[in-house]
Amino acid sequence: MNYIMKKTLLVCALGIAAWQIQAQETNATKVQQLDEVVVSDSRFELKRENSGKTVIKIDAGTIEKEKGRTVAQLLQQYGGIEINGAKSSPGQSLGVYIRGGRSKQVLVLIDGVAVYDPSGIDNNYDLRVLQLQQIESIEIVKGAASTLYGSGAATAVILIKTKKASQKEIALQIHSSIGTSQTADDQDYDLNSFVQGAQLSGTVDKFNYKMAINSQSTDGFSAANTENDERDVFTSYGVDLNLGYRFSEQFHLNVFGNLSDSKGDFDAGAFADANNQYVLKQKRAGLQTAYNYGKGSVHLQGAFSEFEREFRSAFPSEFDSDNVVVDVYNKYRIADKWHTIVGLNYQKSKTTFAEKESFEVVDPYANVVYVSDFGLNVNAGARWNNHSDYGSHFTYSLNPSYTLKNNGGYLKFFASYATSYIVPSLSQLYGQWGANPDLEPEEAVTIEGGMEKSFGSALRLSALYFNRVVDPMIQWQGDGYVNLEEELSVRGVEIEANGTYGKWQYQANYTFSEAVELDYTRIPKHKANLNLGYDLLDHTKLSLAYQYTHDRTDQDFTAWPASIVNLDAYHLLGIQANHTLMNQKLNLFVALDNLLNESFVEIYGYNTMGRNIRFGFQLQL
Repeated sequence: MNYIMKKTLLVCALGIAAWQIQAQETNATKVQQLDEVVVSDSRFELKRENSGKTVIKIDAGTIEKEKGRTVAQLLQQYGGIEINGAKSSPGQSLGVYIRGGRSKQVLVLIDGVAVYDPSGIDNNYDLRVLQLQQIESIEIVKGAASTLYGSGAATAVILIKTKKASQKEIALQIHSSIGTSQTADDQDYDLNSFVQGAQLSGTVDKFNYKMAINSQSTDGFSAANTENDERDVFTSYGVDLNLGYRFSEQFHLNVFGNLSDSKGDFDAGAFADANNQYVLKQKRAGLQTAYNYGKGSVHLQGAFSEFEREFRSAFPSEFDSDNVVVDVYNKYRIADKWHTIVGLNYQKSKTTFAEKESFEVVDPYANVVYVSDFGLNVNAGARWNNHSDYGSHFTYSLNPSYTLKNNGGYLKFFASYATSYIVPSLSQLYGQWGANPDLEPEEAVTIEGGMEKSFGSALRLSALYFNRVVDPMIQWQGDGYVNLEEELSVRGVEIEANGTYGKWQYQANYTFSEAVELDYTRIPKHKANLNLGYDLLDHTKLSLAYQYTHDRTDQDFTAWPASIVNLDAYHLLGIQANHTLMNQKLNLFVALDNLLNESFVEIYGYNTMGRNIRFGFQLQL
């Protein structure tokens, strides 16, 4: 603990000491301060300097430079985020690990509506069905956000905004790419990975529309690490429709629907090939509406989703599930200093195992943000969780910050104390494998504190310390899920720096995290990323991505009982180039990942991606 605190204080001191030096460079290069706006930690558009969190914002420009990568590969380049499976076979299921939490503690929202599969062990959403070309921006708020977003937001919220309809009457966007999917030991450069899609959208008077289709297919390599030449195939396609109408300046309504269908081969386990296949189908429909009045607005958003999952293997299984998510809230500003939200969230989840199992959640909640004119900012909230099986539970959060402005930038200090409440999933309670209907919910307390220094667009530096305690922890042990007697305590340090200098753009981060006493598999103690961009010409951009992942542990299930194995550290280097033509209507790109063809292990007993190339285009008409 003392070592970690000393490291945090040292980074803070270095950041403050660099203040005057960087300010002089900023003035010399005449860099203007850009008032970046963040939304995810309050649901209000606030200047970043008034936010009590170090929110990660991935804007459209950044996404445009990453066309050759998946959503998971993009996200794991940012501090404190580990997406297990992103570097494995394309059909490998993904685990989102943030600040010691698994996927069930990370909430994904698409255009403001929560998405999750009730039949999954972790209730997670399959990020593989999303393509970067569909996305306008991503915001990530790390740390507990349960009071504003619900029990699933115990370690982070990933808020994904899809591209809006064009302001033209009709506009067409087409994208396509082709590439390799190969291991470090099999470098035959067979072009066997295809991604393509199209979006037609427009605005006619008060009506707007958006229709999109996308597909991907990969005939790559075996998921399991064996000597066989078997290839595990992964295919996915999706269809999206969004229709909107603005009845007046105060009132608008959007309805949407989408479906996706994914199929993939999977093996019998570590080092064990098999001709198994899974099928995942999803249907989703919903609406979003808002009515603006004076300094306030009323919002209603919700969706109904159906999921069908089938596993074809020696132990076949099928799951049918659905959920309803409705969130209605009122936003109101008082004297431009107080930003208040009062809302009600409703969820119903249902899955068929041996019998139909379901639960309902009704959560009233309130949140208030105070932005003073002398630097003090406070974000506080409370939620009353009412679960049909587990009764009522109260969660709350307090997030003060203080900002000092200086030379076109600012220095911000912040702290946070938040509680979370995570109920077991339906699969953990009633599923086919290791279910335990007597499981108790997890309760967590998260604290964090740190600083953020901005020198305008030239440099933004942040450093924080976090500690998260979970009790009673739910974990697989022996032949099923149990509540552990020991509490899980995870602590760590996150350091981030990003900015621009002339034609250069850079983003760097370092994360240290460790668990106390309990095993902490697949999450590295040290992880670092460096991303550099360079504007070679007016229409040509180059980028370089470096990632270091420290030693981790994993479980070896090839023998019983399972044992803990160590996975070696590794380094990855990738490059990408983008060039625009036809008055920026046509964009060409090429990407090389794992440039040095390093052989490494992400999941024990499974293959990972070696050097791979992808090239393609995006055309806007």
